[in-house]
Amino acid sequence: MQNVLVSACLMGERVRYDALIVPLSEIMTNLLRSKAVMIPFCPEIAGGLPVPRNHAEIAGKDGFAVLDRKSIVRNRIGDDVTLFYLNGAARALETAIKNNIGIAVLKEKSPSCGNSLIYDGNFTKRLKAGKGVTAALFERNGIHVFNEKEIEKAVEFLESYEKI
Repeated sequence: MQNVLVSACLMGERVRYDALIVPLSEIMTNLLRSKAVMIPFCPEIAGGLPVPRNHAEIAGKDGFAVLDRKSIVRNRIGDDVTLFYLNGAARALETAIKNNIGIAVLKEKSPSCGNSLIYDGNFTKRLKAGKGVTAALFERNGIHVFNEKEIEKAVEFLESYEKI
């Protein structure tokens, strides 16, 4: 069985910025668990942010731009929290490497974990195409990222991954 890094919030841990619990459905959790060992991880907590915390968004393009120091992550009261996101992404990558992880299932829309959509940086609840900081770092390092709505796709990938 492969190890898969999963956003801790999707595993029912109280790590979200608003301290709410919004785990994957039991059906999706069981489907993923049938093919992989799930390792929960929250880059934002690993980077040093508390729960609860102010909502944050990437001000600029996306997580790739943050990694390249061309954008920042700021919270809704205007604080630059980029360093927390960079540190959390680095720790997530260390965890992935240490556990031989090639696949991650991360929380969509998150400034850390979004793999296709993130908020636009203006705190207006508008979404834009882009990746969060951790998702971007994973992609740069060959780790395949899926979101919570792509569990079946992740399982299919795992099945093909095991055959290699």
